[in-house]
Amino acid sequence: MASISKRENGQWRARFRDDSGKEHAKHFDRKVDGQRWLDETTASIVTGVYLDPKTARTTVGEWCDTWLAGYGTRRASTVRQAEVHIAKIRQAFGTMRLGDVRPSHVRGWTARLKAEGAADSYVYALHSRLAQVFSDAVHDGLVPRSPCSRRTSPGQGSQRPYVATTEQVWGLHDVFPEHLSAAVLLGAFAGLRLSETCGLRVCDVDFMRGIIHPAVQYPAQPLKTDTSRTSIPIPTSLSVQLSAQVASRRAETLLTNEWGQQLAPWTLERVMRRARAKVAGLPEGFRYQDLRHYFASLLIASGTDVKVVQARLRHASAKTTLDTYGHLWPDTDDSTRAAVETVFSARVARTSCGLSAD
Repeated sequence: MASISKRENGQWRARFRDDSGKEHAKHFDRKVDGQRWLDETTASIVTGVYLDPKTARTTVGEWCDTWLAGYGTRRASTVRQAEVHIAKIRQAFGTMRLGDVRPSHVRGWTARLKAEGAADSYVYALHSRLAQVFSDAVHDGLVPRSPCSRRTSPGQGSQRPYVATTEQVWGLHDVFPEHLSAAVLLGAFAGLRLSETCGLRVCDVDFMRGIIHPAVQYPAQPLKTDTSRTSIPIPTSLSVQLSAQVASRRAETLLTNEWGQQLAPWTLERVMRRARAKVAGLPEGFRYQDLRHYFASLLIASGTDVKVVQARLRHASAKTTLDTYGHLWPDTDDSTRAAVETVFSARVARTSCGLSAD
């Protein structure tokens, strides 16, 4: 309900109640100015873009505090990653009011990050986090719309992972410490991720049937999705080598450090860096994750179709598999050329026999 009335001092008092029943009033020297304010405010309420004046003063930094408090229910590693992203967001927008951030500000921010040398994937992750923060602010009624959209997105960048050769993979295996060599096998021939390899327990491996059942990641956190928990079939020769590893260490987890304790991901990555330097041809940035890329290339080269590769890599969708490894599938130029050639050959054969093209 809105109204405007003249006060004893000659000013005009315009007032209205918002959806929560709270009354808002403002005084004007002219009635026309008060009526214009009421009309604009009423229109903003009807269109869903009205903001309480106090709410509109909320800064990005203040909202980030509130947002992180609600985000803290997730697993610790996920929260730590969000905190790193939020720190970057604060640097750029912390003192700005939520409603003052424009798409042009977002585009300028991502451009500066790239100019400073940030990787495309990292800039994309930061933009996605900012979009998530603003989406929740819209849901909470703090801003009418988000400044982040597909038009402000910096793009993920092309993903062309380095694929090691079979000789390089075995070279890594041979230079790895003997008690950790199974890590290379799990990455290159089972496609386990770094945290999954370090978290793999002996009870998660069926040595007799040749099946790995991923269940946890380092240190003992449940895997995030059902897809990640998909069982992985392995050959007998790999089962034999893994069982030998278990027999020699006799620990709860398949991989342990020299003191028999669960192997940490950063320790394994450090070992990988040292081993990488001893294998000819491996790039400086080669990581444990790249063994998983080898596993994908091995399946693709053997003629495995995209759905099976998706299942073995435990991707949530075939799109993820194709976006990452689509360039590894054999070129189809020859097959399509052969299909057209078959039609032309059939026409020539019919023509030479005196038959019509049909």
